[in-house]
Amino acid sequence: MGICVYPGSFDPVTNGHLDIIQRASKTFDKVIVAVLHNPNKNPFFTVQERIGLLQETTGKMENVEIDSFSGLLIDFMKKKKANIIIKGLRQVSDFEYEFQMALMNKKLFPEVETMFMMTNSEYSYLSSSIVKEVAFFKGCIKGLVPEIVEEAILEKLKK
Repeated sequence: MGICVYPGSFDPVTNGHLDIIQRASKTFDKVIVAVLHNPNKNPFFTVQERIGLLQETTGKMENVEIDSFSGLLIDFMKKKKANIIIKGLRQVSDFEYEFQMALMNKKLFPEVETMFMMTNSEYSYLSSSIVKEVAFFKGCIKGLVPEIVEEAILEKLKK
């Protein structure tokens, strides 16, 4: 069914993200997980660390590629010859912002289509921000992120 791009900060990748990646990989010929490099944000993990964690957690998915981009998503999509954007929706409040972005992307690149995937209900409350906050205050993040990501978060917090 073509090549899709699943963009995000993935800081860190959560089990909710992996659910979307896995489901997209069953639907599309190729899934490019695109890690956003936003110089205006102060990320927990560097872009390279996020790419590494995504590669480790998606390694068994043969049609998944991990890459990064900065600037406009549309420019990255054109470079990758992809015309489908996958966005995960956790709750209704996500839709308004994502709908606005989908319309802007369509204006910039009329060939692009944005497809929304509803998250698995067990991850509807889950976000990277919540994971970082819980971990920072020494709460349990087991089951929210893959084990390798949990270890990386705890290791980084020790420093």
